[in-house]
Amino acid sequence: MEKTIGDDYADNVRLSGDGKKVIIIDQTKLPNIEEYLTLETAEDIYDAIYELKVRGAPAIGICAGYGIYVLARQIHTEDYSDFLQKFREYKEYLDSSRPTAVNLSWALNRMEKVVTGHPQCTVSEILKLLEKECRMIQKEDIKMCRAISEYGLTLISDGDGILTHCNAGPLATSRYGTALGPLFLGKERGMEFRVFADETRPLLQGARLTSYELARGGIDVTLICDNMASLVMKNGWIQACFVGCDRVAANGDAANKIGTSGVAILAKYYGIPFYVLGPGSTVDMACPTGADIRIELRDEQEIKTKFYREPMALPKVKCYNPAFDVTDHSLITAIVTERGICYPPYTENLAEMFRI
Repeated sequence: MEKTIGDDYADNVRLSGDGKKVIIIDQTKLPNIEEYLTLETAEDIYDAIYELKVRGAPAIGICAGYGIYVLARQIHTEDYSDFLQKFREYKEYLDSSRPTAVNLSWALNRMEKVVTGHPQCTVSEILKLLEKECRMIQKEDIKMCRAISEYGLTLISDGDGILTHCNAGPLATSRYGTALGPLFLGKERGMEFRVFADETRPLLQGARLTSYELARGGIDVTLICDNMASLVMKNGWIQACFVGCDRVAANGDAANKIGTSGVAILAKYYGIPFYVLGPGSTVDMACPTGADIRIELRDEQEIKTKFYREPMALPKVKCYNPAFDVTDHSLITAIVTERGICYPPYTENLAEMFRI
């Protein structure tokens, strides 16, 4: 069995041996430099998430879980009320780093419930419970990625051409990844795929990360500019589109990296199935539709100067730089989570799949 890139990056986000720091691979330096960062302060963790040094909804959740535990260890009090107040201050601060990916708030809320659920415990006991919980978040993510990969693999065949946008591989999660997971799993089982990876402007996650992971994993990958997707579809080279997600509304609308909705519109026109793959934690049943998803706006310099030796526009030129867009549920063939494959109508079927 061929080893996949997923095994290499199983611990791209991890807790240090002494439990006092979070260690991440700096995704902003890839593919040319593999550098690990040590995060110890609230500012370190916030900046790593905001600046996309750690990115991908599941990886952000894992980092947040480990991060709030590391910060909780720095709260020097034995008084439960004081501990809870400071814990919530750290939580709110980290939660403000990126508003669209629901995994961030999901992980932080999960860690907070450990604190609020054990008011009778000492602070030392709560810290032990927090450590157990944050480690469990990553263990569950690894199991989740494998389940999504298994379900996703049933949707494609040996030799298929797959188009993907942004990055939803091992670097964005644990082990196999979500949208790329079926490809790595299929590769292990002797299947071959032809992947076309959108470069994903303006931060080039497809070029820097997706093509890097696929090439390292021995999967046939062709990098294309975002505006080439229509042509490769027209040429008959694409049999399915696989993308990740940062939040899925209760009606099936899905937020993902900017440009995803355009891919879905093209796929609909050319009769190509369009699949959204992500963990159940990204399905936000409290969010009625995509119109209720807050879209993060980022620095205009990501468009004008980042990755360029010289600016690509005059300083006075205005830029609009949303990090995400929302793909309408009517364009999505199916939503794949660790719980299974969900088909339309999403309002009814997601409610059934994620019934509490």
